[in-house]
Amino acid sequence: MICKHFGECGACVVYENGYEAQLNQKIKLNRDRFKIFYSGDISVFKSPQQNYRSRSEFKIWHDGDVMRYAMNHISKKGVVFVEECPQVNLYISELMPKLLKAISAKKIGFKLFGADFLSSSSGEIVVSLLYHRKLDDEWKEIAKIIASELDIYIIGRSRKQKVVIGQDYITENLNINGEVYKFNHIENSFTQPNSVVNEQMIEWALKNSPSDDGDLLELYCGAGNFTIPFAKKFNKVLATEVSKSSINAAKINMVLNNINNIEFVRMSVEEFTGALDGVREFRRMKEIDINSYNINTIFVDPPRSGMDIDSCEFSARYNSILYISCNPETLVRDLEILTKTHEIKVMALFDQFPYTYHVEMGVKLVKKGIM
Repeated sequence: MICKHFGECGACVVYENGYEAQLNQKIKLNRDRFKIFYSGDISVFKSPQQNYRSRSEFKIWHDGDVMRYAMNHISKKGVVFVEECPQVNLYISELMPKLLKAISAKKIGFKLFGADFLSSSSGEIVVSLLYHRKLDDEWKEIAKIIASELDIYIIGRSRKQKVVIGQDYITENLNINGEVYKFNHIENSFTQPNSVVNEQMIEWALKNSPSDDGDLLELYCGAGNFTIPFAKKFNKVLATEVSKSSINAAKINMVLNNINNIEFVRMSVEEFTGALDGVREFRRMKEIDINSYNINTIFVDPPRSGMDIDSCEFSARYNSILYISCNPETLVRDLEILTKTHEIKVMALFDQFPYTYHVEMGVKLVKKGIM
């Protein structure tokens, strides 16, 4: 990827000598990081070298009557005016100048300070426009015109206000091992930003999950990104997530894919483990017959903070653990606990965020003494 803003824009911090050089840095760093736990090969899954992001956020900067997209400067001092962004997918890239021109021409840029883009791989786009003012009916009517002209959905946001023009989600199609899965991705909620690498992560997780006839327990399931494909491999899936909007989206995604063997529970991991251990009763668990599950495998995809000690010790009860981590540093901490009872069989590195130091790691652990 070549970008005129390299060296200034803080979105990309590792760019010298191109894509392969930054990837090799990550591979070496993480081989060294995990060598105390694992000496085998780490499978590496590459990203497209540009136009890989389906989700992006930009500041809107005002210079008199002129509006520009901006990002934080790499020095963390001030901003860089962004005339192009080769990170974003082609649909977002094409839309960006048209949107700013329309907002300026129709004069709804007053106190606009941000624009967030969410796109599907087929070009369906929701744009969230962020304001420091209350949005009135006149704004709504003009936003409807812009949305129609540009064939997009628009969300207007200000303090304690959300105005939806069209709908607040896009529908993404993921191709997993030759089968297409549909997912509603909701504005302002977490989705994987790199759809190509996301497909690779899901396929890796499916390949490395046990092939017996048991059931699966998933913690931190989000909107069902992994859960839905897993349901085709396991008899039943029990999945937990603390976010109400994500659980609602996960249930919709289950219907979209004609899946009926998943039970979703809106609980934190701490609440869920406490409920299973009888520490406390929860009404949200009363309809679930936990004794009907034959769970030998647990799948976790925690936030950057990783898991806490109790969650690690709870996960260690199961024969197989599949762990997707978006923060290798907290993964190291959690593996110090998990490798007391389990050994690492497989590791993978997913280059979800090219030209940064960030990667996603995949780990398969099996309880010691089990073949």
